[in-house]
Amino acid sequence: MRTSNGPTAYFRGENSSNHPVDFKPLNSSEVEFMANIKFMGIEELIDSLKMVHDFALYHTDLPLDTTEKLALFNLKILWEGLEGLVKD
Repeated sequence: MRTSNGPTAYFRGENSSNHPVDFKPLNSSEVEFMANIKFMGIEELIDSLKMVHDFALYHTDLPLDTTEKLALFNLKILWEGLEGLVKD
C-alpha cells in the first residue's frame, strides 16, 4: 500500500512515530522460545494469561498497588501480542 508520501511506514523501516525500526534476526534462544510457545499452543497460553489476570484482579482480596497493576497490564499486553500472532 502506498501513501501520498510513498510506501507505508512499514516498508520504509519506520513505525508510526517515524522512528527507525531495527529489524534484527532472532537469535537461537528467541527461535527456541517461539518454537516452544507454538508447540504448547498459542491459544492455550493466551487463555492461561487471561485466567491469571482475571483471578488476580477479580478473585482476590489482596490490595493492588501500582506495581501489581503494571504487572497485570503487562500480562494483557503479552496476550494481545500473542493474539496478533494467531491472526497472522
